[in-house]
Amino acid sequence: MKPFMHAQLERSAQRLSELDFLLSREDIMKDMTQFMALSREHAEVEALVSPYQKWTQLQADVNAAQAMLQDADPDVQAMAHEEIASAEPAMVAIEAQLQRMLLPKDPDDARNAFLEIRAGTGGDESALFAGDLLRMYTRYCANQSWRVEVISESPSELGGYKEVVIRIEGAGVYGALKFESGGHRVQRVPATETQGRIHTSACTVAVLAEPDEAQAIQINPGDLRIDTFRASGAGGQHINKTDSAVRITHLPTGIVAECQDGRSQHSNKAQALRVLTARIQEKDRSERAAKDAAERKSLIGSGDRSDRIRTYNFPQGRFTDHRINLTLYKLLGIMEGDLGDVIEALQAYEAAEQLAALEGTA
Repeated sequence: MKPFMHAQLERSAQRLSELDFLLSREDIMKDMTQFMALSREHAEVEALVSPYQKWTQLQADVNAAQAMLQDADPDVQAMAHEEIASAEPAMVAIEAQLQRMLLPKDPDDARNAFLEIRAGTGGDESALFAGDLLRMYTRYCANQSWRVEVISESPSELGGYKEVVIRIEGAGVYGALKFESGGHRVQRVPATETQGRIHTSACTVAVLAEPDEAQAIQINPGDLRIDTFRASGAGGQHINKTDSAVRITHLPTGIVAECQDGRSQHSNKAQALRVLTARIQEKDRSERAAKDAAERKSLIGSGDRSDRIRTYNFPQGRFTDHRINLTLYKLLGIMEGDLGDVIEALQAYEAAEQLAALEGTA
């Protein structure tokens, strides 16, 4: 086990003893607020210390078995080898578990998310690619049993979207999709190309954690301009005959959010306000992430939309994530929503970065 991990776990074991003592005191048991806070901390620390104690016991068993190897009796030596062969894989597994538990957790990882796709350079082909990306993400969400709803959409004339915003609801949505933010580039022969030439176009994707209403930033109503208009997207006769769609502009930042998918102006306003709050919070998060990334030269980057993070090369069937030098030759499967390997690779890279940062500050 690495020294910095051992030191942190020893501190946790010491803290568990302190918590055991504190929770036994009568004055703390009478103060329910303090008692509940300490009880929650006790549960968290115990979850870390319990596997560490198992690891420590296995280490002691291995040390004892290694001493037995010096015995002249072949049966004792065989028993020692058997003990070591049994204990070492278990120790490796526990160490990997503890390593994951020690990594700092993003409190937003468990939250729902808004996912925005905007067509960029490439005209109609870019809009078609935006539609392909939407299909890719919605299929992945369906595989995860996540619920998807369209918040706003601006369809293009030939199909696809100039812009589309969806809300994704489910367990761990933001933690899985947060690294999708950035520039996505496609290389392929467009359907409208008569000469068979490969074109390059691009879209930008942004993934925003849905704010916790209890912890969301407070927006001054005086800083908002609210406009209503007639929706242009899908939604049947009703949505096209009333000014139910809502656009909200945050005047200090110029950030805009709109919603046109709901049946009423009231529901659209509430949803647009949630998207607006998420965008303002994401702006703050991106600025902090950019600063952190610059300090530690993170290859995953800040999630800024100007970062080119992906290339989808259809002639070669190649998918490349440039941040972690990941190349997969299963592009058609990925476009059908098979994003598991990509997301796992990005999460593993983040975990390795966090571990290196922990080790460097230990």
